[in-house]
This record gives sequence, structure tokens and C-alpha cells, in this order.
Amino acid sequence: MRILVVEDNARLNELIVKKLKSNNYSVDACLCGDDALSYCACAEYDALVLDIMLPSMSGLDVLRRLRSKNNKTPVLLLTARDSVEDKVGGLDAGADDYLVKPFSFDELLARLRALIRRGSNAVSDVCVVADLTVDCASRKVTRGSRAIELSSREFALLEYLIRNKDVVLSRRTIGNHIWNFDYEGDSNIIDVYIRNLRRKIDDPEAVKLIHTVRGAGYVLREAT
Repeated sequence: MRILVVEDNARLNELIVKKLKSNNYSVDACLCGDDALSYCACAEYDALVLDIMLPSMSGLDVLRRLRSKNNKTPVLLLTARDSVEDKVGGLDAGADDYLVKPFSFDELLARLRALIRRGSNAVSDVCVVADLTVDCASRKVTRGSRAIELSSREFALLEYLIRNKDVVLSRRTIGNHIWNFDYEGDSNIIDVYIRNLRRKIDDPEAVKLIHTVRGAGYVLREAT
């Protein structure tokens, strides 16, 4: 899952990015509203962490511009203000959730999981397809009674596939959600990771769950 962090306090920005990356999120970050709009114009995000008090353009103005362009990315607002009026203003501007500084990083992660869950129409952090179970909070994966060990990038790819089960995802769409702008790698890196997932998840099993749709991309679904 790919997150954009927009926070003008460089130290806090760095801490949030570090925490998100340690929890296997792909993260882009910037310090002002103008850059946030540029990032959102060039990439698709699963959620935004957006500070309200930003230089040159407030977080609320950023949010209003995104919503005016029909950008429906879930947004978690960060603010030092905790009055009812401030919260109402943020939610009315199109925010999905609100977190007051100082905050617990565990709460930040939990709220982001809830936003991403809501965006994928899931009811919990545990996703199931056939006998494959993916716990997105604990990062545990099992196929039947077999525990599966995945790298952080493999898990990110599997989580994106299972949260979009039955949906054919192009290589470009997958890349937009799993890799950030800093990534430099081979053009066939998605195919490599798909092969790795198949080897760990499908190869030992009679029923295959990760399918190639020729000319379109990949989909995770039960065999039909």
C-alpha cells in the first residue's frame, strides 16, 4: 500500500515515514501543499496523511482541491487543534478521519488501516480467499495450515491483490500502489514478484489463486 505524507515539520515527517516504512508501506513525502498536489497528480495513493497547518497552502485547501477534482483518496488530517469547530471544518472539507497532535504511532497505523480497509470495502484487516488468509495488521499469511513467510515487498503486493480480489490489476496499477518515486529497478520487477508469490503460495497447492489475464495483468481469485 502506498501512502503520501504531507507534514511541514521535517523531523515529524521523517519519523512518520520511518514508521510507515517499517510497517511495509511504500511512502512518498513532502513538506508543503503545492508539492502534495503535484504528487497526487502523478501517482495513485491508498491514503494521505495530511497536516492542516502547511506553508503557502493549508491542508484544508489541498483537500478541497483534491475533492474538487474527484480525487477520492482517503485522507487522515493531522492537526494541533482539537476543538469541535476544527474537526467539523476538516471533515466538511472532505477528510475521512482526524488525528490530533501529539499522537501515538500505533493509533496512526490503526487509523490508516481503517481508512484503507474502508477504501477496499473490507470489514476487517483479515482477508480470505479460498484457504488463503492474510492478516494485514499482524502481517501473517497462511494457506490452509501452512504458514508462509514473505518479504516486505512480497507482502505489500499480496495485500494489494487480496484487497482487490476478483479485480484484474494491470502492471501499471500495481506499480503505482506498491512502489514509490524513489524506487529504481528493472521494468519486469512486478513479474518477478508475482513469480515469487506463486512459488510460495500456489506451487505447493493443487488450486491456484494468482492468475495471469493475458494482455491485462494479474488477479487473485478462486479458480472458476
